[in-house]
Amino acid sequence: MPKSKRDRAVTLSKTKKKGREHKESIVNSIREAVENYNSIYVFSFENMRNLKFKEFRDQLKPTSRFFLGSNKVMQVALGRSVADEIRPGLHKVSKLLRGDAGLFLTDKSKEEVESLFNKYEEYDFARTGSTATEKVELLEGPLEQFTHEMEPFLRKQGMPVRLNKGVVELVSDFVVCEEGKPLSPESARILRLLGIKMASFKLHLICRWSPEDFELYREGVDESDVELA
Repeated sequence: MPKSKRDRAVTLSKTKKKGREHKESIVNSIREAVENYNSIYVFSFENMRNLKFKEFRDQLKPTSRFFLGSNKVMQVALGRSVADEIRPGLHKVSKLLRGDAGLFLTDKSKEEVESLFNKYEEYDFARTGSTATEKVELLEGPLEQFTHEMEPFLRKQGMPVRLNKGVVELVSDFVVCEEGKPLSPESARILRLLGIKMASFKLHLICRWSPEDFELYREGVDESDVELA
């Protein structure tokens, strides 16, 4: 009888997992950073762009450190209650690590940090599913920004185009996207071709902790939310 594939041996030594050791390494790194920096912030982000964030992080590297990843792991590092927090008051910070959030530890003054985060904004091309920030409509006629080789691709995106003497031409008005509605994959591609950036990568401060005090920034977050039940 042929041997079942289910009985095939698997060499576990070849399997690479981050697992517990990786989590413990992050926990230790955060706890070490807590001892080395003057203040800690929780921040949230929207429309994350890894390259843009890396540039921002590198700019602040001499005086600060960022942590992004599992909120639960970061919470464990800080302590989730008064009983297990590693410094007084850090359980309040821990409770605000939810959703798209991260930790920022720094020696910069409160005023410097607030200015940096409030001013930071980077525009990029929106991705599929993002909400259109404006209506974009192309009018019937020649589209001279596109070469004739692109005509088949534009047709695949649903655009009513044809070649007229080697020039790409819209045979009727075409709405690329409507304000407030999610972008389809085709709409996102067309906006990129048009050079229209609708995604705004922003960072928002949620709270600040120092050995002396704790402060909430985010509107709609009540301090009772971070107190123990």
